[in-house]
Amino acid sequence: MTNAATVNINILGKDYQIACPQDERARLDRAATELDARMRAVRANGNIIGLERIAVMAALNLCHELQTGQENDCEGKAQASLERIAEKLELLGLDELKQSEPHSSEPEVKPEG
Repeated sequence: MTNAATVNINILGKDYQIACPQDERARLDRAATELDARMRAVRANGNIIGLERIAVMAALNLCHELQTGQENDCEGKAQASLERIAEKLELLGLDELKQSEPHSSEPEVKPEG
């Protein structure tokens, strides 16, 4: 790390010394504050005892939120891509192909006679 300095943070009343680049210090402080708040919430909301277990639960909650956000982001990007494709098909006049095709995968049955 270039220009690394030791930063003191406090989480659940325990002090930790973390090596951190100077330009990342504000982010580290925000992350430590967020982690402290989440760990305090885990401790207050449940019957979880022990710093390690509280930390694991807080980490699992954060990972779940991150994954959910990424999934939602991917769904949103996919929807936006489909909309752009539909717009391009419409501009090319190819949207009529979609409308003229049968909507069912079943064969069309014509009455005899």
